[in-house]
Amino acid sequence: MSHRPSLNVIIVNYRTVDLTLRCIASIVEQKICDPEDIIVVDNLSPDDSAERLKRELPPSIKLVLSPTNEGFGSGVNIGATNATADFLLVLNPDTYFEFDSVSRVLDYMAENQDVGLVGLDLINPDGSRQFSARRFYSALDVVARRVAQLKPLLQKHLDRHLMLDAWPREEPFDAEWVMGTGFLIPRALYKKLNGMDTRYFLYMEDVDLCARVWCYGYKVKCFPGAELVHDHQRSSASGPMTFAGRAHLKSMMLFRKRFVLPLLKPPGVPRIIKSCTGVPGLPRANAQALAESLANSRREASSTPIGQQGS
Repeated sequence: MSHRPSLNVIIVNYRTVDLTLRCIASIVEQKICDPEDIIVVDNLSPDDSAERLKRELPPSIKLVLSPTNEGFGSGVNIGATNATADFLLVLNPDTYFEFDSVSRVLDYMAENQDVGLVGLDLINPDGSRQFSARRFYSALDVVARRVAQLKPLLQKHLDRHLMLDAWPREEPFDAEWVMGTGFLIPRALYKKLNGMDTRYFLYMEDVDLCARVWCYGYKVKCFPGAELVHDHQRSSASGPMTFAGRAHLKSMMLFRKRFVLPLLKPPGVPRIIKSCTGVPGLPRANAQALAESLANSRREASSTPIGQQGS
C-alpha cells in the first residue's frame, strides 16, 4: 500500500512493570510503531508501578495514571481516549513481538472495510500455538472447560469451540470471537461501540466486544501467521470456586443477560446478532443482512460434499 494506516498501541499495566517494559521494547525493536504512538495506562497498581514507569519509560511514550481501577476494559477505554491514530492495537503486557507481524494486518484491514476487528496469532514462548479464536459459548462449553474429568469425553466439542479446523489453511478466517490479549480495531469503530463494557471487571469483555462488532455489521477475523508471543498464566481456566473462576462465571452470566448462552449447542454468530437488540445505536439492517449472509453460507457449506469444498 502507498499509505500505511496510522497505529496507536495501548497497554494496560497492573503490577506488571517488567512485562510491560519487555513488551514495549519489542514494539520499538520490531518497529511496530513509533514510541510516541504507544500509550501505557497504569490501572492504579498498588505497588511501585507508577513510579517505575515514570522513571523507566522513554519520555516520548504517553503514560496515563488512572485514579481508579475499574478493570481491564476501563483501562483500554482510557487509553483509547488518548489515541489519535486510524487503528488501535490492544496488547496484554505479558506479550512481545519477535518480528513485525502487524503491518500486513493493518494493510489487510485497510483493504477489507467489512472487517471490524482482527485477533493476532497468539503463540507460547516455545512456538506452539494457543489457538486464540473461539466460538461463542454454550453452557456445555463452560462445563467442558472447567470440569477436568469431562474433558476426555468432550474433546471433540472442545476442539470445535477452539475452532481448530479453521487454522490449517493459514489464512485470515472468520472467528466468532478472539482473545483480547492482542487485537486490532479501527479507532472510529471502537468509539462507535463505546469501547469495552466496563461492567465486565474481569474476563469476557473481549467476547462482548466481538459480539458487538458482529452486531454492528462488521466481521471479526483471526490472522494466522500474525504472531504475538503470549507468556501467560491462565488463571481463568482454574476451578470454578477460585476467585478467577468465580469472576469468569459472573462475567458469563452478564454476557448471557445481554446476548445468549444456550444450554448445549453454541449459538453461532447469526443467533448472537439476533439476540443483541439491547445494544444502543445498533444498525439493525446491517446486522440482520450479515446474519442472513452467514446463515446462508453455513447452509451452503453443510450441503456441499466434503470432497468438493474449497481449501
